[in-house]
Amino acid sequence: MDNRAGEMEVFVLAAELRSFSAAGRKLKLSPSAVSKLVTRLENRLGTRLVVRSTRLLQLTPEGETYLARAQRILAEIADTEEVVSGGGRMRPRGPLVVNASVGFGERYILPLAGEFLRLYPEVQLDVTLTDDTVDLIRERIDIAIRHGPLRDSSLMARRLGESRQVVIASPEYLARHGTPQVPEELGKHNCINFNFRRSVEGWLFRDPATGQRVILPVSGSLKASSGSIIRRFCLNGLGIGRVGRFHVEPDITSGRLVPVLEDFNAEDTEQIHAVYAGHEHLAVRVRAFIDFLQERL
Repeated sequence: MDNRAGEMEVFVLAAELRSFSAAGRKLKLSPSAVSKLVTRLENRLGTRLVVRSTRLLQLTPEGETYLARAQRILAEIADTEEVVSGGGRMRPRGPLVVNASVGFGERYILPLAGEFLRLYPEVQLDVTLTDDTVDLIRERIDIAIRHGPLRDSSLMARRLGESRQVVIASPEYLARHGTPQVPEELGKHNCINFNFRRSVEGWLFRDPATGQRVILPVSGSLKASSGSIIRRFCLNGLGIGRVGRFHVEPDITSGRLVPVLEDFNAEDTEQIHAVYAGHEHLAVRVRAFIDFLQERL
């Protein structure tokens, strides 16, 4: 009988990595051996699954369909083995690779890691904190924590919560430059912006008298790629920033940063999601971590 599960596993890895060579390194096979296995699979199915090139593999529509179903089947096989080896219980175990932004990771993931591992001692937690957007499939990441609007993709997501936006500055900055009393006074201040395009260009405020929301363009001498960097600039007294409150909650509590223009806060929020590759049938360890975060957050 053909080893169809083995062929399926080789194809899934090559398709996820978009490379025979990369899949071969993971499986300790030569690129030609991986290519031959995929070719054998295509011959048996009677259809082309990949378009081969000197750079990256491209999946055909049939290849995309086969990949999605093969991922589900392999996950079900893994869960079945977990049930059998665990005496009928599905126990979270094995490596779990998690990626989060620096600010969210330091505020939530790192403090909660010990509790999670006490609950699930057979899980090996691998955490990377970066403010860059990572490719989950290429980097073999199980879960990434994303903030703000989600891009259209084949990834799935579970909502963890939301964070209210807040305008903040250090007491030192405000002592030197004064505290703005209305949003229009921000034109006299060094406002720290993000350096990437956002869904709303400018800072959103609400008129407390009418309830009307207005978008106010702001400018300054500093830009940054993440809320954690804006937080650091504000702590250093370099300007006024606007970020999700989770970035700066401990700083506000301690007095290192001060909320500004709260009477004009538009109460807009930034959505926080756990994003993962695959489908509705999650590996037990992935589901356990997402459920754990939802409960704690």
